[in-house]
Amino acid sequence: MGKAFGRCQLLSLASLALPWTGALVVSALLLLPVGLGFPLLRPAAALLRRRADRQRARVGGWTGLAFPPPAPLPATARAILGDAGFWRDLRWAWLEPLTGGLLATVSPALFWYGVFGALVQPFVWRRLGDGNWYAFVLVDSPGSMRDAVLLGLAFVAGALFLAPTTLAGHARWSRWALGAPSRVELVRRIEQLTGSRAEALDAQAVELRRIERDLHDGAQARLVALGMSLDEATRLLDTDPARARVLLAEVRAASERALRDLRELVHGILPPVLADRGLGDAIRSLALDSFLDVEVDVALPPGRLPAPVESAAYFAIAELLANAAKHADAREVRIALSHTAGILRVTVTDDGHGGADSARGAGLLGVGRRLGAFDGTLALDSPPGGPTLAILEIPCASSSPKTSSCSGTG
Repeated sequence: MGKAFGRCQLLSLASLALPWTGALVVSALLLLPVGLGFPLLRPAAALLRRRADRQRARVGGWTGLAFPPPAPLPATARAILGDAGFWRDLRWAWLEPLTGGLLATVSPALFWYGVFGALVQPFVWRRLGDGNWYAFVLVDSPGSMRDAVLLGLAFVAGALFLAPTTLAGHARWSRWALGAPSRVELVRRIEQLTGSRAEALDAQAVELRRIERDLHDGAQARLVALGMSLDEATRLLDTDPARARVLLAEVRAASERALRDLRELVHGILPPVLADRGLGDAIRSLALDSFLDVEVDVALPPGRLPAPVESAAYFAIAELLANAAKHADAREVRIALSHTAGILRVTVTDDGHGGADSARGAGLLGVGRRLGAFDGTLALDSPPGGPTLAILEIPCASSSPKTSSCSGTG
C-alpha cells in the first residue's frame, strides 16, 4: 500500500506539469496558419509523445496493464496533423490533470490532510481560536483535539488503503486515453504480422543461400577433392604403394576436415545441444563457450518449448552475447529465462559501456526480425555508460516434446 501511495503521489505531481506540454503543442497548431507552426510542431509533438510513452511504460510497469505501443510519430508536420495517435496524445495531455491526475490525487490529499490532523492540530488548535474545524470536528478543547488526532490517523490509514484502488483506476483511465481503439489496433496488428512474415521469409531465403554457399565452398569442395585423391591412390596401389599410402593419409585428413565443416554448418543451423536438451542447457553451453563471465538463471517449466521458438531465442541470445563482447567491452553478463502466462521472457544484462541502438546495426535488427516472426518483441535499454538491458518476449506454450505448440505466429 505504501508503494501504491508513492506512485499516486508521483502521478499527481506529474499531471501538474503536463498542461505545459499540451500548451506548447497547441501554440504550434495556432501558429500553423502563419507558417511559424510548421517547424515547431514536430519537436513539440515529439516531446508530447515522449511524455505519453513514459506514462504508458510507468503505468504498465506498475500495474501490469498492457499498453500497445503507438505507431511511430510521422516525420513531417503535415503528416502529424493526420495522425490519430498524435491527437490521442494531445487529448490525454489536456484531460489528464482533470481526470486521471485528479483521481491519483485523492489518496495523497487524504493522506496529507490526515497528517495535518494528527501532527499539526495538537500544536495549533489553541492559536486558531473559534471556528477551527477539522473535517466535521470543531477543535476547541483538549477532548476535541484528541478526536481530531484520531480522525487524522483514520484519514492516513484510509489513504494508504485506498491507494491501490485509485492507482488501478488511474491505470484504466490511462489505458482508455492513451490506447488506440480496438479497430486501429487490429489493423496495425495485421500490418505488423504481414511485415514480420515477409521479413521472416526474406531472412529464410538469405539463410538458405548461405547454407548452399557454405556447402558448395566447404564440404562439397572437400568431398570432390577427396574423391579425386581416392581415384589417384587406387591407380597407384600396384605401381607406387608408398605414394598411394601418402594419398590415403591425405584423404583421411581431408575427410576429417569435411566432417568438421559439416558439423559447424549443422551447428549454425541447429546446435545439437539445443535439439537434444532444450533451451536452458543450450544457453548454459553457450555461456561456457563465451570468454565473458556469464551467469545463467533458468526458470523454465518442465517439458519443451516449440523448436522454432527455442531456436529463435537461442540465436537471439547468442547475438546479444556477441554484441556485449565485441561492441560494449563487457566483462559480465547475466541471462535470465522464464516462462509465465504463455510468454517466454529472456533478459540479458551486461556491464558494458552501453549506447546500443536496436534501430541500428545488422545484428540487433536481425534479432528483432527473428523475434517478429513469432510475434515476439525486443526491448532495449542501453544508456551511454551502461549497463545494457535487453528484454526478449515471445508468446508460446510450453508442453511435452510431442505436443509443443506456439501461440504466436511463425
